[in-house]
Amino acid sequence: MPNHVNKKIITLPRGTLDLTYQTNISDDTTTYTIEDLLDFAQRINPKRAFLFVSKVLGRHIPVAPSAMRRAFTDLANVIPENLPQPILVIGMAETAVGLSAGVHQALQTRYPNALLLNSTRHTQHDEQNTNTLLTTFSEDHSHASQHLIYASPDKVMQAQLLASKTLIMVDDEASTGNTCVNVVTALRNAGLDQLEQVHLTTLVDWSLNQNQTDTDDSIAKRLPNIEFYRHHLLSGAWQWTDAPNPEPIIMPSVDTTEAGTQALGETGNWGRFPTLDSTNGFANYLKHFQRSFASFNGQSSFDKCKLSQRILVLGSNEFVWLPFLLAEWLEQETQKEGTNPKSIVKFSALTRSPIALGGAITTMLSFHDNYGLGMTNFVYNIEPKDWDLIVLCVETSKDSVDTLWKDLDNVLVLGVDD
Repeated sequence: MPNHVNKKIITLPRGTLDLTYQTNISDDTTTYTIEDLLDFAQRINPKRAFLFVSKVLGRHIPVAPSAMRRAFTDLANVIPENLPQPILVIGMAETAVGLSAGVHQALQTRYPNALLLNSTRHTQHDEQNTNTLLTTFSEDHSHASQHLIYASPDKVMQAQLLASKTLIMVDDEASTGNTCVNVVTALRNAGLDQLEQVHLTTLVDWSLNQNQTDTDDSIAKRLPNIEFYRHHLLSGAWQWTDAPNPEPIIMPSVDTTEAGTQALGETGNWGRFPTLDSTNGFANYLKHFQRSFASFNGQSSFDKCKLSQRILVLGSNEFVWLPFLLAEWLEQETQKEGTNPKSIVKFSALTRSPIALGGAITTMLSFHDNYGLGMTNFVYNIEPKDWDLIVLCVETSKDSVDTLWKDLDNVLVLGVDD
């Protein structure tokens, strides 16, 4: 049952964020405080001036893979039993791509046939022209509002997708449920007309400032004949007050779903298309890393190498799940060796999200994106010199990365062309 309500005030350059929140107490799930889950920063976005910066996603703050895995599993554990099947788990690009895969993987201990499908902002081209767009939707408050959702080229899997009775929508946070309504409406119009239940599953739910019953009733009216549920690790409410005469901001151009000039390499199907197995491709990816790491260290094989003491693995934009699995493997390997108790492995990611310095954001690096879209990408809270090894994982060629990364001696760029 819910704990008592707490309050917190966050002052940012463009205004003040007043928070009311409560933790959820459960016998089956770790209790998370707001300090466990969140920090705060200022968006460079005229639609919404503040950002909830997750401490467990590995997106804007480097996180130990084991801490990420705990959050994935704990969030999956709040999803109930006896759901109507088939089940579809869908994640929101780019922030929740890894989160959805982690929830899906944990959920499969109870629902082994659940499908995973993530939205994407990267148009998927292939020479055989087998990549079929299922639908699109809009995330209205986002810096990049347009999302694409792809069908499966496999007829059996596509039939299961269209027959889905339960939709589990995974995101880092939610409040009004508008994005959820947009997603479900788009999917129903695309042929998922047998949906019976929708479960909005988030790390933090910010609908407490509304009458949640009224809010959910409103969602139910917009989604007729569907039962709607919310699941989360922490719930709360926010109220934003603009500072007097805030300085105008200009948001970089990042709202595109066009294909860039750099081809996407083959990394397996980890969720851009419907999949039962989000680890598809990881075995090959691990071998790819081991060969590249050996070459990076001037050795003939990985077995002759010693892992660095301080390792940072960086995913890139939506390509975060296989890099996370690599970071998790490295963390387990360093612990297995037991030779240096000070060894650390953390995970973070490059992103197209523009965030101002201050609050949770202590440092920022900006550079050209590796997709050839001509947009600026960022990485936050990372000083390259603090790490013995940075493994930069991209789904494009090694040459696609900015010279900022190529010029650093401690960076191993893991592209798709080795």
